[in-house]
Amino acid sequence: MSAPVYVVLGAGPGLGLAVARRFAQEGYVAVLATRTKADAEPLAAALQEEGHAAQGVGVDLTDAADVSAVVTAVGERNGRIDVLHFNPSAWREKDPLHLTVPELLEDVALGAGALLPAVQAARPYLASGARVLVTGSAAADKPSPAAASLGVQKAAVRNLVSSLDATLAPDGIRAVAVQINGVLGRDGAFSPPPIADAMWAAVSRPDDAWTPHVPYDG
Repeated sequence: MSAPVYVVLGAGPGLGLAVARRFAQEGYVAVLATRTKADAEPLAAALQEEGHAAQGVGVDLTDAADVSAVVTAVGERNGRIDVLHFNPSAWREKDPLHLTVPELLEDVALGAGALLPAVQAARPYLASGARVLVTGSAAADKPSPAAASLGVQKAAVRNLVSSLDATLAPDGIRAVAVQINGVLGRDGAFSPPPIADAMWAAVSRPDDAWTPHVPYDG
């Protein structure tokens, strides 16, 4: 059998890379998707230099057709997708009195809506035991009024995870949102490595212990 495959959409040099590294350490091929392939290749190279199998791809998460095409290509190239990790969010510094409806919808389309074409494209490559992982945030419950759209994105994607989990569960595929209840930092409990450990633990649970939402409180 080929090695399991982990795909992260919205990868970056912080949390996205750390979670990819955590899965790579467990023997997964790590596929890191960023806005452009040029941005993704150094992240993949960092893992390759550590002896891990890694690939870098570009994807426009605001374009559902591109999301579908890129995820499908990853599935075709590797023959499987075992963990699909949805990591993006849009930060817009606008309070509710200045945020427009088009801006809100644009942000929600990126931070929540893009999960739909990603999972739909991945579905043919998700076998029983596969997982959909979503990076959640305390903003879902305690939104900052200074960036009002972020809380809406995180509440929406958490809700969507519940629906995905219920829909996929009969086929042995589960979905989970790990809600990070703190501010990301370089050191300490809210730095990328311990959060990556928590995400690995969340997807490693057996079905009889499954919940679609896991809080990470440090």
